[in-house]
Amino acid sequence: MKGERVMSGMMEYKGYHAKVEYSAEDNAFVGQVFGIADTLVFDGQSIEELETMFHAAIDDYLEQCRELGREPDREYRGTFNVRVPVELHRAAVLAAESRDISLNQLVTEALRRYVAAQAH
Repeated sequence: MKGERVMSGMMEYKGYHAKVEYSAEDNAFVGQVFGIADTLVFDGQSIEELETMFHAAIDDYLEQCRELGREPDREYRGTFNVRVPVELHRAAVLAAESRDISLNQLVTEALRRYVAAQAH
């Protein structure tokens, strides 16, 4: 995929998400499923065709996994590693301890608040 990208967005189907961009040079919408180890890319000349191709890519992926006896990859597992400055790590642990909660609980609460604030 080459060329200028003038529009972008996201699509969702069966719990999978794809980032979509428009390539003016190629005169096509191009999508890529994210959050899984496998690479799934699709394209279309119209939004309708792009959506059809996205659904087909996910359906084909799930069928292929079934045929191979393999569990399909899922986007998120609920765990991730974050690197932060030592001072922030220390402050976060102290804040969690002062509230008698775990660092995981503190980070989860902070992320929830941030995401909620971004949604408004």
